[in-house]
Amino acid sequence: MARPTTKQDLIQIANEKFSQLQLLINTFPIDKQETDFSFNQDFLEKKKEAHWQRDKNLRDVLIHLYEWHQLLLNWIQRNNAGISSSFLPTPYNWRNYAQMNEAFIRKHQETSLQSAKESLEKSHLAVMKQLKQYTNEQLFAKKQFSWTGSTTLGSYFVSSTSSHYDWAIKKLKQVKKQGSF
Repeated sequence: MARPTTKQDLIQIANEKFSQLQLLINTFPIDKQETDFSFNQDFLEKKKEAHWQRDKNLRDVLIHLYEWHQLLLNWIQRNNAGISSSFLPTPYNWRNYAQMNEAFIRKHQETSLQSAKESLEKSHLAVMKQLKQYTNEQLFAKKQFSWTGSTTLGSYFVSSTSSHYDWAIKKLKQVKKQGSF
């Protein structure tokens, strides 16, 4: 997947990836969607990324996407209101954000799969609405906002949408491939 570098491309790719994710989810039998993943132990030993162990089921994957949408939306809202904020909430940073991702899982243990699906759908629409408020230059030219540092605002949108959706698609395809659902 080519990383979007324009507003138009970002909108198109984010929506396409979100649709692909929804279509993939719909290929799983409804009665199996709440079943925990069961990855082969050899596979897990080869995969070093924390998410292979962290996300136990479809709900966990969906709430992960939802919570990263919330990070983006809240970060933009606070900074636009003049409240200087970093993308990751205290006490997290880019060295320990895996702990934050684990906290998201714990936070949503009582969240139903249906609620996770609905929350993700709403947050995707909210992110896309927020995205459309910015010009191409505001999104992809550096130093448009002091609070984005050396990264463009568009990069944060890409990471929270199309790139994250692509991650979820790859993960769920692996679930399907292993028959772990």
